[in-house]
Amino acid sequence: MKKLLSEFKEFALKGNMLDLAVGVLIGSAFSGLVTSLTDNIIQPILNCFAAPGADGASKLAIKVWRLDMPIGQFISDVLNFIIMAFVIFMIVKGINKLRSIGKKPEKEAAPTTKVCPFCKSEISIEAVKCPHCTSDLPVEEKVEEEKPAEVKPAKSGKPRRR
Repeated sequence: MKKLLSEFKEFALKGNMLDLAVGVLIGSAFSGLVTSLTDNIIQPILNCFAAPGADGASKLAIKVWRLDMPIGQFISDVLNFIIMAFVIFMIVKGINKLRSIGKKPEKEAAPTTKVCPFCKSEISIEAVKCPHCTSDLPVEEKVEEEKPAEVKPAKSGKPRRR
């Protein structure tokens, strides 16, 4: 029990709980904003396309035998979900972009292994004899890049002063 309490204390003091609480509060406020957008702006636009005499798109229903299946509110909820998912996607994409700005691209590490030309086993790159088939490996000479010859400055045609 003591370990559980110490883990909880560590979790709470790291700031994770505070971040979670702020996220929930902002999320619920944003959800109310999106709900208001769909109910007060998008829903009236959909009401223009509703059947004449209907109370609005939110009251749309499909009649199957004796059942009335209200789909207007479902459409409104789907629109809420799509808007929320898109906004969250854009926020996460922006945060990931900001995180990647500070990171330098990783350089590829030099290879540490090579393949034995005789038995095709993977061996250390520094090996001169294969540990699997005991073959002597051909020596791979390192090709050094040739440096361009140093260019000496031309002598000027001016006479020296003595």
